[in-house]
Amino acid sequence: MTPIASVNGTALAVFAVVVGVTLVISYYASKRVHTATDFWAAGRGLTGPQNGFAIAGDYMSAASFLGIAGLIYLFGFDGFLYSVGFLVAFLTVLFLLAERMRNSGKYTIADVLSFRLNEQPARAAAALGTLTVVAFYLIAQMVGAGVLIEGLVGIDFWLSVLLTGAFMITYIILGGMLATSWVQIIKAFLLMTAALVMTVWVLIKIGGNPLDLFRDARAESADGEAYLKPGLFLSTPLDTVSLGLGLVLGTAGLPHILMRFFTVPDAKAARSSVMWAMVLIGAFYVMTTALGFGARAILGQGGEEAAGATGNFALPLLADDLGGELFEAIIAGVAFATILAVVAGLVISASGAVAHDVWSNIVRRGTDSEKEEVWVAKIAAVAIGAIAIVIAVLGGKDLNVSFMVGLAFAVAASANFPALLLALTWRRFNTTGAVTGVLLGVISSVALVIISPTVWPGPNSEGGLFSFYDLANPGIISIPLGFIGCWLGTVLSRERVEERTFDELYVRSETGLGAEAGTGLTLTGRSDGAGSADAPRELAGTGR
Repeated sequence: MTPIASVNGTALAVFAVVVGVTLVISYYASKRVHTATDFWAAGRGLTGPQNGFAIAGDYMSAASFLGIAGLIYLFGFDGFLYSVGFLVAFLTVLFLLAERMRNSGKYTIADVLSFRLNEQPARAAAALGTLTVVAFYLIAQMVGAGVLIEGLVGIDFWLSVLLTGAFMITYIILGGMLATSWVQIIKAFLLMTAALVMTVWVLIKIGGNPLDLFRDARAESADGEAYLKPGLFLSTPLDTVSLGLGLVLGTAGLPHILMRFFTVPDAKAARSSVMWAMVLIGAFYVMTTALGFGARAILGQGGEEAAGATGNFALPLLADDLGGELFEAIIAGVAFATILAVVAGLVISASGAVAHDVWSNIVRRGTDSEKEEVWVAKIAAVAIGAIAIVIAVLGGKDLNVSFMVGLAFAVAASANFPALLLALTWRRFNTTGAVTGVLLGVISSVALVIISPTVWPGPNSEGGLFSFYDLANPGIISIPLGFIGCWLGTVLSRERVEERTFDELYVRSETGLGAEAGTGLTLTGRSDGAGSADAPRELAGTGR
């Protein structure tokens, strides 16, 4: 059988339209990318609403659209907790990091750390945290893309992964952050529209009363009253709290989300970005919750086998039940656009860690040109994309995607978030503390997930390495360890030079004085006169 022998023509046509539109966007964006600031930060020209849509498009992954609705379909209340966690997470970003990140950094989270710390070890630690998070998240998205496209379109898994990776790399090479941003904006619009149409359709079908949704869903579940209570998926209250910590603090450490705050011209636009993103994401997760319970109420127990063990195909099944094959194909196309936008954001953040942090500032020590940095970034994007494709194909459809997404959030919360927060708020914090905290956060979160019952000793197994450790989500242990590592490394070392630059960083992070201004570059190439993107490279580096 050929890789496309049983292809779904309708779904393939919808996918082709989605890909065609995004490729046109990338082509036009490529004509507007001339400097490193254009490539990494879209010329710092996105408005607050535009960047809010882009953040929402970057954050609302296929795991959210299909995965959370599927978990609610299968497990009820416990799946709903994921919706709450992902939404509340942006309060942490808003209050602690959004404005300060925009004022303090240039392109990556390492710029913030290196402003007041010893540049080379600080950048190396930040790059380690970034690449670890991206590695797990990206591979999970690639595997999810392969499974989704194979199931909905009929293209073999390996070819689906290859096509996803190829399109992802094309967006980044052609248009960098500008193309990625507009792909994410369009994807957010498509996703919100699709979710709204499905939600209204579901409510009409059950009679128009949202409260009937929960009653009908409970009636169609074999678990009865337990379906609307905790405990079906998250086994213990401790695991629930640990999951919540990982989601809430992990979002504030995701490099592809934090990188988005460098695309706006000032801190006011950064705050506006988060507010717009929270409105969009909040509405989305409310609708996702309705769709999850709606799928249970309409499909009942008869759809469980077709929905799969993770419930990922519950929404496509619901779309088919509501509007037939064409509507199912449209929802599948939107899900594919979702995956393309998220993986593009992940790869550009990873290539930033390689090209901007490691190559330009550690290997070349700031002596390379912007043109060289952009070329290294494109090469890194190709290499990272190729590695992700190979691992996803070799790992196959049985790779534990849920574990890898959870691990990405755990590393982000345990390694990236403590170091960033303390660099911005603790005068005594130093390089040794940052390196120790990142290393301890990465090692502890990875180790705790590996020995958990979710992973050890392998798929379809029970237990875990130790009988006394049964947490599926390590956040409640690994996050404190990350902070402890930062504190311990700081108080046990004798570095003091970083204290002299804390006041400068603090004033800059709170007021924006000295922060790099934007050009107002849009997809049409017009400038709003907000400032120059050609500010000295050392502004966010070691120039102090």
